[in-house]
Amino acid sequence: MAGSAARHYAIVTAAYWGFTLTDGALRMLVLLHFFTLGFAPLTLAALFLLYEAAGVVANLLGGWLALRAGIARMLVVGLALQVVGLLALSAVDPGWSVAASVAWVAGAQGLCGIAKDLTKTASKSAIKLTAGDTPGRLFAWVAWFTGSKNAMKGAGFFLGGALLGAAGFRGALWIMAGGLAIVAVAAAGALPPLLGRAPASRTARELLARSRGVNLLAAARICLFGARDAWFVIALPLFLQAAGWGFAAIGATLALWTIFYGAVQAAAPALAGRGGGGVASAVGAARLWGLALAVLPAVLALALPGDPAVAAPLVLAGLFGFGAVFAVNSSLHSYLILAYAGSRKAAEDVGFYYAANAAGRFLGTLASGAFHGWGGMQACLWAAAIALVLAWAVTLVLPRDAAQEAA
Repeated sequence: MAGSAARHYAIVTAAYWGFTLTDGALRMLVLLHFFTLGFAPLTLAALFLLYEAAGVVANLLGGWLALRAGIARMLVVGLALQVVGLLALSAVDPGWSVAASVAWVAGAQGLCGIAKDLTKTASKSAIKLTAGDTPGRLFAWVAWFTGSKNAMKGAGFFLGGALLGAAGFRGALWIMAGGLAIVAVAAAGALPPLLGRAPASRTARELLARSRGVNLLAAARICLFGARDAWFVIALPLFLQAAGWGFAAIGATLALWTIFYGAVQAAAPALAGRGGGGVASAVGAARLWGLALAVLPAVLALALPGDPAVAAPLVLAGLFGFGAVFAVNSSLHSYLILAYAGSRKAAEDVGFYYAANAAGRFLGTLASGAFHGWGGMQACLWAAAIALVLAWAVTLVLPRDAAQEAA
């Protein structure tokens, strides 16, 4: 049984690696390609808004569908939808008007957003199902999965830049679609199709009726990821470009940061000092690390020089410090949601939580484009700081005992 669980965990992780590689490459492809076409910061943000908004619905329904159809089937569906989204993006024509291009790309990105969150919900639910009750295994498996996934996303940034230069926008998308189709077929053949199938909620009210711990953690997640994306998604690349950096250097920096961020996530069990304290210890750690994270963007905003070229080294130092502390926070939250999730409907609990995650990314992306256009990087950092204070405040009322939460 233990060997089968480890095998399923390895297969799910490998499949999600393949997906995440294309996801990271896609973001870099779209951002750099359309920036070279002269798209403004808020217009660039608009290209990603449907991607994030679609994830809210995809997560809510994805958990429900995973229970009805099986987690493995939903994982394969998510991979297949990403292939369709990549092919749809490849059809965009440089001769189209800006409005037509934005509408088409946003729609294709929306499909990719659905694919991402169906795949994520299925993967995280599979970990909850396969980890069992072995002490410490759940946190270790979640931390490794999340950390390695983000390292692969960083590698995807490299891949996106390399493919854009070597094969062009359309050729890069075709290559990624072909590779991911192979991953989808392999996953479909390697996992039991009914893995995780269970009775699902029958009404919308039942679907949205989550435990107190899940609801609070979802609220914290909105603030946490909204804060990250408020200064990372649109503002940071444009800030570095204003400082005189080339596209290759910007892509490499974002890739290295994401790989670093993933490595810290994988090491989160040791860094957070959760030990054998279970949920109570993890909640205490989330409060401590959450407060430390809230301070960082505020300090950076106060210290930021006005000249981007002068400020760039300070921003980079702040970026990596923020990434390390954020990674530990994210891993603690990822562990807590699976600890709070009900064993009978874990997929629905995880889907609800990651719907909040997608909502946070949506708000953060919108804020990144809007605040950067209004007040530059400094305004984005203050927005991030305020959101992180709210996230920390929520951790103060998180339940310290998951026994009743995960009934």
